[in-house]
Amino acid sequence: MPRPLAVICLAAGLGKRTKVSTPKVLLPLCGRSLAASALAAAAPLQPQRTVVVLHHQKDAVEAALRAAGQGQNLEFVDQGAPKGTGHAVAAAMATLADFQGDVLVLYGDCPLITTATLERLRALRQDAPCSVLTAFPDSPAGLGRILRDGQGRFVGIREDRDCSPAERAIDEINAGFYCFDAAALRPALAALQPNNAQGEYYLTDAVESFAKRGAEIPTLVVDDVREIQGVNSLADLAVAREIMQERILLEHLANGVLISDPASTWIDHGVVIGAETRILPCTVIGAGCRIGSHCEVGPFAHLRAGTVLEDGAEIGNFVEVKKSRLGKGAKAKHLAYLGDAEVGAKANIGAGTITANYDGVHKNPTQIGERAFIGSGSVLVAPCSVGDRAMTGAGAIVKRGSQVPADEVWVGLPARYLKRRELGKPGKLEGA
Repeated sequence: MPRPLAVICLAAGLGKRTKVSTPKVLLPLCGRSLAASALAAAAPLQPQRTVVVLHHQKDAVEAALRAAGQGQNLEFVDQGAPKGTGHAVAAAMATLADFQGDVLVLYGDCPLITTATLERLRALRQDAPCSVLTAFPDSPAGLGRILRDGQGRFVGIREDRDCSPAERAIDEINAGFYCFDAAALRPALAALQPNNAQGEYYLTDAVESFAKRGAEIPTLVVDDVREIQGVNSLADLAVAREIMQERILLEHLANGVLISDPASTWIDHGVVIGAETRILPCTVIGAGCRIGSHCEVGPFAHLRAGTVLEDGAEIGNFVEVKKSRLGKGAKAKHLAYLGDAEVGAKANIGAGTITANYDGVHKNPTQIGERAFIGSGSVLVAPCSVGDRAMTGAGAIVKRGSQVPADEVWVGLPARYLKRRELGKPGKLEGA
């Protein structure tokens, strides 16, 4: 029977070095915030409880993480005036007063940690009071060092500012991620004292206290040191985005998606793309988009949240789609905007077409039927509809509230009935 699991995410930091008003843990990263990315890594472990420790702009952070929770049952606690990592974890453990089991500690500004690493760290603990994640970065400067005895056993962690010259020469660093036994953690936190250069309560001192009492503390060296990359500045955020984007693109490539130029392609978390779909250069696909198989997107296309492309649909250069569905085989190949639209199977959207979906107050829907032909430069003022196999002429302005019946051709400004759509003429029905 697996041990119960609780997750503590420390997200109370001020983030002065970012130089922006947005709380650091809410900075965006491929469709999620930094903190939401860290929590997403822990979610597959199915924790019984997840506690987020807040302070700086706590109301904004809590609201954003609840909105992005994706079903996670998050609990929030205000640390108060921050007094170190030990103080923050103690605040969370007060909320977890009745919890018994494993306690994973992670950070809202370390978004690159993976589920696999957290799972291994947890499995490593076994009967020890805690397990510790370590790393060997290219430069350990500024990071806490792992202290070991002559037999290589863990004996403690020394923060960089408290290190002696000999300790500062150590190249194994504390990654800051731990899995604790809840019963062992509580008294260790209660015994912490701020005996350090910062006058803070260090969580590392709790870990060291176990070793001093003779406990064997297992350590795990992270496979990819980039996983523990923290974000303290916007330059750090740019590095993290590049790493996270690479992971997302590699996953799609492994699933049979043809990405012509990964270096110029941005795809957020939570995007579903079917096999044998082609993503052409300079394409941006936002979180929540769903794309079928054998589609084509790009180049220079932008798919925003709520976009659904059914199998075989095509979105071409300089086309933006938002909260719209394109049916099987539908096409919008050039210089178009489709917002809040339903486009039927095999419909053709001409170059320069826009759905004028916003009236200054509300976003309104546009319905375009199967095999409809929307002429170049058409403006469809929502709400409106164009029926199956109907056609608009080039430059047509379909007024708000208009309903173009099936098989009719409408032209002009404002658009009005011209004739029935005929076979063998421009815009004839494909395959008819």
